[in-house]
Amino acid sequence: MLIPPSLRPGDTVAIVPTARAITAEELQAGMELIESWGLRVQLGAGVGRKAFQQAGTAAERTADLQAAINDPGVRAIWCARGGYGTVHLLDGLDLSPLLKDPKWIAGFSDVTVLHNALHHLGVASLHAQMPFHADRKSDGTRETLRKALFGEAYSVSKETAVSGDRPGTCEGVLVGGNLSVLYSLRGTPADLAPTGKILFLEDLDELLYHMDRMVQNLRLGGWFSGLAGLVVGGMTDMHDKDPNDPFGRTAEAIISEAIGDVEYPVCFGFPTGHGRDNQTLVLGAKAKLSVTPEGATLSFDGPERPDASGA
Repeated sequence: MLIPPSLRPGDTVAIVPTARAITAEELQAGMELIESWGLRVQLGAGVGRKAFQQAGTAAERTADLQAAINDPGVRAIWCARGGYGTVHLLDGLDLSPLLKDPKWIAGFSDVTVLHNALHHLGVASLHAQMPFHADRKSDGTRETLRKALFGEAYSVSKETAVSGDRPGTCEGVLVGGNLSVLYSLRGTPADLAPTGKILFLEDLDELLYHMDRMVQNLRLGGWFSGLAGLVVGGMTDMHDKDPNDPFGRTAEAIISEAIGDVEYPVCFGFPTGHGRDNQTLVLGAKAKLSVTPEGATLSFDGPERPDASGA
């Protein structure tokens, strides 16, 4: 797996909307954050453009992201926001230039589409807060993104145990992201094969019985039988269709029951997802997971900057 080069002061970060439309004003807080780290910001052509809900047609959004991938002056790509629509880019997008000139692609939620595609390519990526609403997030959210971009060793921790946690330690390549998107990619060329890896899951605003359907699909597909470890982040605003006729299980209970009696470490309530705390995870990189009765920690080594060839 290629680890993109660490950023240096003066490097350029391109902000590119791959899904929902967004304006430059809505990106102001994210731009100021990046510039406070000594980096330069380059806005993609799709910023300020709107085609119904999205930042342009599929062809336009694909061209925007391709331009940032192909530009040797761009050293990282920060997806502007989520929503829906990144999947439209897969057919026309050529990620192969990243094999010769790897650069970080950062984002979460709908950007899970790109994380999966990059994993198949063999290039690590950042499951991270996007510039939209960056000022509403925790200090840890911002600081872990900075450390990941600049290649510093760091860890993400939760300091309390919750029901469903299963103590243990493991090492493995970290994969995953948004549950709904992972489920939607099942059976496609961008599907994951998480056996032997640490799987991360998070989601937002799903009906609980819909979530159960997705989790059962993963279970029947063998996703939970051979993991090195499982990390469950925020399951935010999950709800019943009819509160007077509840499904009867929380999001966490749905997952816990689906995985059964496994021997690998499992933790719930990890500080990554759609909440205020959305700390950065390095997908595709080797990580160390430790789950104890006091909490859990996922740690990442600071990779050395590769040479210009990406070797």
